[in-house]
Amino acid sequence: MNSRLAATKIICRVVQNGQSLTSVLANELPPISNGKDRALIQAICYGTLRYYHSLNFILNQLLRKPLKDEEIRVLILVGLFQLKYMRIKSHAVVSQTVSAVNKKIWAKGLVNAVLRNYLRQEQDLNNLTEEDEVAKFSHPQWMIDLVRNDWPECFEQILAENNQQAPMALRVNQLQTTTDQYLQRLQENDISATVSSVRDGAVVLDSAVSVEQLPGFEKGEVSVQDTAAQLAAELLDVQEGYRVLDVCAAPGGKATHILELQPQIERLVAVDIDDNRLLSIKENLQRLNLKADCIAGDACQPSQWWDGKLFDRILLDAPCSAMGVIRRHPDIKLLRRQENIKKLLQLQKKILDAIWPLLKPGGNLLYVTCSILKQENTAQISEFLSKTPDATEIPIHSNWGIAQTHGKQILTGENGMDGFYYACLRKN
Repeated sequence: MNSRLAATKIICRVVQNGQSLTSVLANELPPISNGKDRALIQAICYGTLRYYHSLNFILNQLLRKPLKDEEIRVLILVGLFQLKYMRIKSHAVVSQTVSAVNKKIWAKGLVNAVLRNYLRQEQDLNNLTEEDEVAKFSHPQWMIDLVRNDWPECFEQILAENNQQAPMALRVNQLQTTTDQYLQRLQENDISATVSSVRDGAVVLDSAVSVEQLPGFEKGEVSVQDTAAQLAAELLDVQEGYRVLDVCAAPGGKATHILELQPQIERLVAVDIDDNRLLSIKENLQRLNLKADCIAGDACQPSQWWDGKLFDRILLDAPCSAMGVIRRHPDIKLLRRQENIKKLLQLQKKILDAIWPLLKPGGNLLYVTCSILKQENTAQISEFLSKTPDATEIPIHSNWGIAQTHGKQILTGENGMDGFYYACLRKN
């Protein structure tokens, strides 16, 4: 098979149809029997989308007139990505990319000429990208402006981190093994890893591997979860006999972690609006041999699914822009629109207002986003506190994150972590 053609078709489904890269890859990769082909296709897709804006700028410099055929345009971007960022011999890249034009014979000469022109002008074109913000940072302008506005002193570093490949972090299931024991298992399987400086139960691999290679994965000894996301269960401070609600719970990483840390709770209810995403929670629970009540329901309409009994702890992993996990989901830079932010802010407010009455007096609600935007985070909590007289903030004392007016912000790349925000509220 031609891996470049396969990658091009996948990227087109993201760019043209607005599908998420994760979902397209989940459908397209499994039927490909050759593991090296799968790995190459995945690397090309992630890389091309990661540097899409920069590559598109370069392509526009190389074209005499706009290219109307979207598939050929994306194919050339795939070729440019390989030439600029991958350790593949340039003649092989050009040859394979030209071959990938498939039945569009007319495009062979064009693809060949553009890629060879890039090789001849590489240095000059790379210098040009430094003069254009969108090309330099490989983000849409509105994203650059938002990040710069919130974090003027380090916005360039944040944008650069967004373009890096995220490390693979694991959460060791302390019900089954210890961190030291699991590190030994990894070493025996020639997988290099270190314990996170932020959390003892978090292990970070030197290089990513498939889950099939992880010892004990199918038996539930370990889960794949970013270190920043692993902080939620500990901050929630769940005790024996508590009733716990996890809102917007899919894919279930935080819910299962809560159960690993405190298996003696009365009940954990995991709610998500998407039936398909709810399946991922059930699959994770089954693999880890844990139990929770999974409910398909709208967090804004708890009367439709709530049994009327108050909860001791509520985890609200709020729908957000996901601006803190762009390095894991580079398609966010193409799929997200600036007008989406306003709708998300309204949804966050609506869910907070709807869920707060479900919390017991003396109970805690942990508000979480995987965003670095202040309007979704500290500003959202500030507004909620100002209009909710029975809510007070519990300060988070930790060796991670940046203290905000309310809550703590982890910026993308801090101690290798994704960008996350946490705020803990208590009902008086």
